[in-house]
Amino acid sequence: MDLIVEAKLGETRGLARLGDRTFPCALGRSGLIANKREGDGGTPIGRFPFRRLLYRADRVPHIETRLPARHIEPADGWCDDPASPDYNRMVHLPHPARHEELWRDDHLYDLIVVIGHNDDPIVPGAGSAVFVHVARDDWGPTAGCIAFRREDLLAILAQVRVGDAVRIQAT
Repeated sequence: MDLIVEAKLGETRGLARLGDRTFPCALGRSGLIANKREGDGGTPIGRFPFRRLLYRADRVPHIETRLPARHIEPADGWCDDPASPDYNRMVHLPHPARHEELWRDDHLYDLIVVIGHNDDPIVPGAGSAVFVHVARDDWGPTAGCIAFRREDLLAILAQVRVGDAVRIQAT
């Protein structure tokens, strides 16, 4: 079953459908874009398979999901440096290339769904760390990810499985 995310071009908020349920979501600061590039702030249009769940076990002790799941540690990061051979991959910190820290003080990365954007094959500069994660309380835009209320993301995780995807499209 696909999670269908829709928004008008240029909008930083959208709606997602999964079966008969609808969920509000936050999108990238540049809205939906067809040709994703590193640092552009856009949420890529397309269909991207769910790969796995990364989560903070100290903050989310029980998750119902059929996706492969792994808890994150303080030394986990994600490389966003197109010049690095580790580009768009999870890395161990400290790491010499530019990266994002997955262990955050806020709650945005308490749940991180890794999707198959620019991972098969990885193309340097075509966008990294496009995740599905927890939204800010004020619904502020993301750097290109899709963000949901925590309880909505938990409901989505209980339904999706390997083989399902997030389909991002303009309305």
